[in-house]
Parts: sequence; C-alpha cells; structure tokens
Amino acid sequence: QVRLVESGGGLVQAGGSLRLSCAASGRTSSTVTMAWFRQAPGKEREFVAAQSLIGGRTDYADSVKGRFTISRDYAKSTVYLQMNSLKPEDTAVYCCTAGRFALGNLSAPSIYEYWGQGTQVTVSS
Repeated sequence: QVRLVESGGGLVQAGGSLRLSCAASGRTSSTVTMAWFRQAPGKEREFVAAQSLIGGRTDYADSVKGRFTISRDYAKSTVYLQMNSLKPEDTAVYCCTAGRFALGNLSAPSIYEYWGQGTQVTVSS
C-alpha cells in the first residue's frame, strides 16, 4: 500500500507562486506514475499534471500549461507542483495521486490507485 501526504497549500494573491509537495510512503514501487488533480467548490475533480517514471512522460492540463511544473525527487519519493502566475480560478483543493501504470492517457483518473487527502490553495484577486 501507498500513503500520500500533500503540503504547501495556502493563500496567495493573483500572480503569485506556490509549491506543493506530496510525500509517498509504503510501497513506493507502486508509484510509477504520479499526478495532481484539483477540485474547486461546486465543481468536479479535474486533472492538473502528471509524470511517469517510464520515458519521463509529462502531461499538463491546457489551463495550467506554461504556468505549472511537475517534478519528482526520486530519492525522497516526493512529487512537487510548482505553480506560478496563479489566478483566482486556480483556487481548489489539490490532491496527489499515484498508480502502477504508465501507458495511455495520464490524465485519466481511472489509472490511479492511491490518493492523498488534499491541500487547499486559495488565490485572491
């Protein structure tokens, strides 16, 4: 089993930056692909970014492309989400997720098996 714990959320003004962290523990061999999803109040969960160990595949949602960067520290079993040029519409609970597979569409939530509880990001205008 894998445990995921997010941190780094907070309140920031529009145009500012935050870096989220997600620390994995347990059977980290099951974290071939790791990703970030977010859910805003009254809206469904949406894909943000993902990275696979195999081939270094990285995917981003169009809404965050060019502003957010996903990266991993393999020695520490930690994935990061650097968020720049934040907008009020980025306000959401950001959740880290992980799965054993690296094929196909990395934005599909069905390929992920383990989920963190999320960290709140609030962007004020």
